[in-house]
Amino acid sequence: MKQGDLVVRKSYGGDVLFRIAIMNQQFATLKGTDYRLLADAPIPDLSVVRDPEFTGAAKQVRIKVNESMRRMHEQRQQQVQKDEEELRRALNQGAPYFEVPGKVLHLDGDANYLKKSMQLYTQMRVPAHGIYAHESQMPDLVYRLLPQVKPDIIVITGHDGVLKSREPSDLYSLASYKNSQNFVNAVRIARDYEKSRDGLIVVAGACQSHFEALLQSGSNFASSPGRVLIHALDPVYVAIKASYTSIRDTINLSDVINGTISGIDGMGGIETLGKYRVGLPKPKTLTSVKPTV
Repeated sequence: MKQGDLVVRKSYGGDVLFRIAIMNQQFATLKGTDYRLLADAPIPDLSVVRDPEFTGAAKQVRIKVNESMRRMHEQRQQQVQKDEEELRRALNQGAPYFEVPGKVLHLDGDANYLKKSMQLYTQMRVPAHGIYAHESQMPDLVYRLLPQVKPDIIVITGHDGVLKSREPSDLYSLASYKNSQNFVNAVRIARDYEKSRDGLIVVAGACQSHFEALLQSGSNFASSPGRVLIHALDPVYVAIKASYTSIRDTINLSDVINGTISGIDGMGGIETLGKYRVGLPKPKTLTSVKPTV
């Protein structure tokens, strides 16, 4: 067994697939491969997984991911048809229009998750700027990058988890979480930069994060109301939904939350206006903006 190996925890029935991030003679620090969970485990409790595609946990996650992606594409197609019909009625002709989806700044504490996230932004044609950084560096990065990138939406995510050593009564203390304090600090800086929650949409948190503290510090959407595991792409799904919801409409809370893989126990939020615009006429030289990492 070595750093980088895929493992499951025997004591948890192999429910989550992890990759060993750090290990010593007795303990290992683990990062979820599908879920944004940071955990510690004794070496004897770990079992190496040779073929992750055939683990029960991986199969269930894959089914949920495929369903979420299918729903996202269907909603996008429905929106395109709606926009075309509205413009045709307004102009009494089928004039070509152009789209301006909201721009995303995505900060991620996991390089592999960032790569998957940027691939999904590209697939959904969302302009995005991605940065990989440790969660403790995110407050400073938010302060420096917001004036440079000028995004419509910022995603602040990575790994988190409730500490095993906490007292049961300390669930609402930020000291009981591995990275929630870092996320809260970053959100506060983002909200100092843009105080209006409709001016800058903030999506923050990871697995088991302190949902209430993130909302109180200024997030529009956050994890995790039920202190459950959230999938790596759940914050991305919310950001894409915000990017493609019209500025005339509020983001449908039921749709966006139920559309995530973790559901209402994993993500929550408040009513927020979308960031999507259409324009006329379509410029001949307009080019799409590709995500950058």
